[in-house]
Amino acid sequence: MTDPAPGAGLPRPGKVVLLVCDSLGVGEAPDAGDYGDEGADTAGHAAAAVGGLALPTLGSWGFGRLTRIAGVEPVDPAAAVVGRMAERSAGKDTTTGHWEMMGVVLDQPFPTYPDGFPPEVIDAFADATGRGVLGNKPASGTEIIKELGSEHLETGKPIVYTSADSVFQIATHKRVVPLDQLYAWCEQARALLKGEHAVGRVIARPFDGDPGSFTRTKERRDFALPPAGPTVLEALEAAGVRTMGVGKIEDIFSRRGLVGSDHTGDNETSIDATVRFLREAGEATFVFTNLVDFDMVYGHRRDAEGYARCLERLDARLPEVTAELGADDWLFITADHGCDPTAPGTDHTREFTPLVAYSPGGTSGRRLADRTTFADLGTTIADLFAVPPVGPGTSLASDLR
Repeated sequence: MTDPAPGAGLPRPGKVVLLVCDSLGVGEAPDAGDYGDEGADTAGHAAAAVGGLALPTLGSWGFGRLTRIAGVEPVDPAAAVVGRMAERSAGKDTTTGHWEMMGVVLDQPFPTYPDGFPPEVIDAFADATGRGVLGNKPASGTEIIKELGSEHLETGKPIVYTSADSVFQIATHKRVVPLDQLYAWCEQARALLKGEHAVGRVIARPFDGDPGSFTRTKERRDFALPPAGPTVLEALEAAGVRTMGVGKIEDIFSRRGLVGSDHTGDNETSIDATVRFLREAGEATFVFTNLVDFDMVYGHRRDAEGYARCLERLDARLPEVTAELGADDWLFITADHGCDPTAPGTDHTREFTPLVAYSPGGTSGRRLADRTTFADLGTTIADLFAVPPVGPGTSLASDLR
């Protein structure tokens, strides 16, 4: 008989998987007004834009109880436990959201650069590369390579840009700058960006093609700051849980707390890797997956129809994930922030994120009260594995069955 997790009254699982649908918000957060995001609702507005979604799996799990989603009824009781989580940390970026899930709450947001990077930053980077810099302004990644890609081909100068997030992004053409050189430049930028300029992430943005048809490729890499405190991931690894990252998870956590990873580049390969890791699990295993397409391909590009179809595609593939789970195992689905594809601009949106908890062995089917921190999720996962909690979260394990 399996050992119960302390305080949960549940058998200890063999496998737990957490799917982060990057940017899948479910309605404005209580403090959305402080961020200029009143009325934001990523899931709801994407569904409305296409006249309704077909989500048979998520619908049966109660996803329609979280916000008004056209085509998805608020099933009650449902097959999963659902709720919404508000972010306690300052900010609305990928790093902040993922860290908070794993127990690290930030009081101050990472620095942002609405006017581009100051001379002490950009000049130091230009000196480090020896090639100068193009851009140095906030921009859409697809638009700036249209604007500056030809000049980059002629000069070899890297394109540097930022966004409303705390990011230093470097775009280079694969024929001009080999990937290993681009990654080396990112590491140099990461070393330069410290103190007051310690941005959350330096991001490698390779692209290919010819003028008029440049396309970004899937060799993106994120060079994040190390977590600002101990994480649930590290606690799980220390307790002997096989912790596996999929997608950019290894970058977000600077590879801390992970036994292994697969740095996939899109949703489809990320789900493939998730299923593979679950299938290969021969011991207590936690699979932590980021599904980047929601945000990178559709949210920031304000493609509401694409966002909606991406959610339907995830729904169609969820049975492949749950087929690898036993009666005592759990699948959690959440997001790190919102990115309403109908909102003005291209920024993330400050929203509630979903909390969906499903087990083949059955759940209580409850609709939980709104949570005040993403850290409740990581604490719950730790509790299920009988690992001492990390951070300020409160376990929900006792509400799951």
